[in-house]
Amino acid sequence: MSQSVFEVVGVPNDDRASRVKELFDLGFTWADLEDEAYWIDQIVLMERPLYDELEQAAKALWGILDKAVRYVYRRPDLYELLGIPPVMWELLDQAPLAEPGLISRYARFDFAIANDGSIKLLELNADTPTGYVEASIATPWVLTQAGFSSPNEGMKDLVAAAWAADQPDTAACVAYGQHMEDSGTIEALVRHSGREMTCEDCLELWFDEGYLKNKNGEVIERMFALYPKEWMAVDDAGEAMAFAIETGRLTLFNPPHSLLLQSKGLLAAVWGLYELGLLFNEQEREVISTYVLPTYNKPVFSGSFVSKSMFGREGGSVRLYDAEGQLELEDQEGFDSSVLFPSVYQKRAELARINTAEGELHLLTGMFVINGTPCGLLGRAGGPITGNASHFIAIGVK
Repeated sequence: MSQSVFEVVGVPNDDRASRVKELFDLGFTWADLEDEAYWIDQIVLMERPLYDELEQAAKALWGILDKAVRYVYRRPDLYELLGIPPVMWELLDQAPLAEPGLISRYARFDFAIANDGSIKLLELNADTPTGYVEASIATPWVLTQAGFSSPNEGMKDLVAAAWAADQPDTAACVAYGQHMEDSGTIEALVRHSGREMTCEDCLELWFDEGYLKNKNGEVIERMFALYPKEWMAVDDAGEAMAFAIETGRLTLFNPPHSLLLQSKGLLAAVWGLYELGLLFNEQEREVISTYVLPTYNKPVFSGSFVSKSMFGREGGSVRLYDAEGQLELEDQEGFDSSVLFPSVYQKRAELARINTAEGELHLLTGMFVINGTPCGLLGRAGGPITGNASHFIAIGVK
């Protein structure tokens, strides 16, 4: 294997059970999943200059994507290109855009960092990113235990600032109390926000005369939900939710325009505008050429590429094609949302390979953006497609 910009340090502790128990008590309850080790008890370290570049890239790309959303706003022809469900169009047009940098207050970039240190943006989850507990709770704990400091320490303060502005009264996810990851994510966010809030199961919520109510019939006015907004196009209650938001009976966080940031079609729009010499200044064009992968609405590549649904999550719908354009690998674990939404086609990027206790794995580097600030690293290690079967490994900076 070629020399990597990442260094894997440490060996798994012999007493894994006690460490898993400590993490469980901190709120990371899924370090082991069905007798599988989701958490790898080792640490990946990157050099400080690489981290600084990644942080600056995230900051610049956040501004570029924000600018692209403002270009797309109230353009139905572009909504269609981004795969935005028509049930959302009027809602998006009516709702005022948030101030620059705050279209989403809770988001995560996924980057491919190659062994040579080159950084490429794969996608942005600007609507419902998970991995928050791994990044904000588990990573600092793992690094502190090993004598390293974590760049993730400030995540909870940024959540507190974001929710002090948004002021949600309720946090919700599907199968609250049963789905460990989503339940643990909203519980950690509520705890870190310092707010008095209730946690609800989306499946127990219902609409009554335009109002969203919980199982006790109490009205919910301001809700943070790990609920992908594109589901409004396919859920029975989708139109009722759109109506509640349009009429001001319900305020949702992240707000509706986070869906425009979430669509992978936005990267195709950014790349198209870049190629046409539109919208972006010289500095922004330099950032795009360095960190954004050529992305299109059609498979126009002569070399290897990736296809994925505009609203694919957790690796679902991702297909890798080789230099001859032949299908090489596809995700079998996640839900293939390309049956519901259009796809984008993106030039393939190299993920660094790291040697771990679980074997040689590809490393995906996530960076959260909370309240407009890049703030937390998330390491996922697995196959060439980082999906549900991947592991969590803590990333630190040396």
